[in-house]
Amino acid sequence: MTRERICERLVAQRVVPVLRLASAAQTREAVGCLHEAGFRVFEITMTTPGAVDLVGELAARLADSVIGAGTVLDIDAGRRCLDAGAQFLVAPCMVAGLPALAHEAGRAALVGGITPSEVLAAHREGADIVKVFPASTGGPAHLGALHAVFPEIRLCPTGGVTAANMNEYFKAGAALVGVGNNIVDVPALARGDRAAVIAHAKRFLET
Repeated sequence: MTRERICERLVAQRVVPVLRLASAAQTREAVGCLHEAGFRVFEITMTTPGAVDLVGELAARLADSVIGAGTVLDIDAGRRCLDAGAQFLVAPCMVAGLPALAHEAGRAALVGGITPSEVLAAHREGADIVKVFPASTGGPAHLGALHAVFPEIRLCPTGGVTAANMNEYFKAGAALVGVGNNIVDVPALARGDRAAVIAHAKRFLET
């Protein structure tokens, strides 16, 4: 899959789950439920125990899905994620050289920024998509102001995005949104109620 196609898949899904759960087992189960709900793009954050191995496992097992690594804070971590099979890398802030590393491997890169200067710097560094993080700091109005001055930059607000407010971000100009753990009904997941987890996740796609 080319870098361009990876980006197309992210934008086409519109809602990217950003999973930051307590264990690899819980994350694996959450991905299974989200996949059944209809999701085909997933971001596994490096704060997840055993994240790199889990990225590799999911990339190998879910041939119809795009698996990315999030909270990648340095080049070494990015390289390990790519070697494991990550198809996109996500940093919450500027990590110099990360887009170049991803592009050399034919993969995509999302780099974080919140101010106009940071968004432009991430774009000039080569980010395919700029992750506006934390989006809740300024809300849809802030995202709209960024989109007004950078209409050519694909923006992905993440952090505080919910089913209740994500359409406001789309109206403000978001190309896609990243949704954290509120995309998963964690209590239902913990008690093994897959039907409830799937139904909860489906609401994000239906919205």
